[in-house]
Amino acid sequence: MVARNQSQKKTSLNKQYQFFSQQVVQWYLNHGRHDLPWRKKVTPYRIWVSEIMLQQTQVKTVIPYFKNFIKKFPSQKKLSVATEDQILAAWSGLGFYRRARNIYASKEIIKKEYGNKFPKEFHQIINLPGIGKSTTGAILSLAFLDPHPILDGNVKRVITRFLHKDLNSMKEAELWKLSSDLINRDDCFSYTQGIMDLGATICTPSKPSCSICPVSSQCLSAFKVRSLKKNKSASKKKVISMNLSLIQTKKSLLLAKNEDESIWKNLWLPFESVSLENYVQDFQLIATQNIKHELTHRRLNINLSTYMSSKESKIQTNQQYKWIKKDRIDEYGLPKPITKVIKEL
Repeated sequence: MVARNQSQKKTSLNKQYQFFSQQVVQWYLNHGRHDLPWRKKVTPYRIWVSEIMLQQTQVKTVIPYFKNFIKKFPSQKKLSVATEDQILAAWSGLGFYRRARNIYASKEIIKKEYGNKFPKEFHQIINLPGIGKSTTGAILSLAFLDPHPILDGNVKRVITRFLHKDLNSMKEAELWKLSSDLINRDDCFSYTQGIMDLGATICTPSKPSCSICPVSSQCLSAFKVRSLKKNKSASKKKVISMNLSLIQTKKSLLLAKNEDESIWKNLWLPFESVSLENYVQDFQLIATQNIKHELTHRRLNINLSTYMSSKESKIQTNQQYKWIKKDRIDEYGLPKPITKVIKEL
């Protein structure tokens, strides 16, 4: 009797899983976001770039950056000859710059070890910088049609709600097994895109649209989800204060490469004000301003002093620095608030 009950339960679960995967695929084919640029002309290269850009960043923010990046580097081969500065410049403003540095490090590995062809084995992809298990699964499922589970925040929410599981009490291994069990192996591309779209547009964190959800008829949480209250303590951001000096001539700007382990590592910045006299003698203060800039987890308070110099003089510093022509500033990776100030000068 026990064995029969277990068998019936397993059969019931299998039917439930099959219903879920089939409905997600059909919903994606009919209502998915097919117009997203990385879903057109699908290649491993384009999927890889989009997946890295989409880490911790919303789709609507990524779209123009992806288009610009692909315009500058339309293929793996074109990217292979790009410098880190050129990649950071194309990334400038998107934030989380470690992702751009990881793309540079990964393309170097792909060039040296795989002949500029994006690898297609799980162990090869997951060993590339900045790529975890979920991103590897997405690349394999979308670019190579090789079914693998993914487990980002949207997927966790959709599958645990569907089966009425407590996300906070589940172990990561349990979530991975669930995600794997639910895959539609006949059409892993539509399923993978579909479950991401479902979490982003229908099964949202608060006020999910259960009335138009394709799996609501068998979802064990349908029409029962309450809006999630925001945790006020979690919304507090760390405040970072900076004192910077921007030295310029009529045609050029003096910038230094930031080599510190910080949010702006390897980007080009004005010098720190505290030691300005050690860098250049010929300068005159022309403006001061306070810039406030919001990042995902930080609030920046930048005191910027702008100076005019009569010539592009050599300076005494151990830092890597350049006098950069103002009309070529877009060729270098600069943080968004600094770029904005420079363009307003």
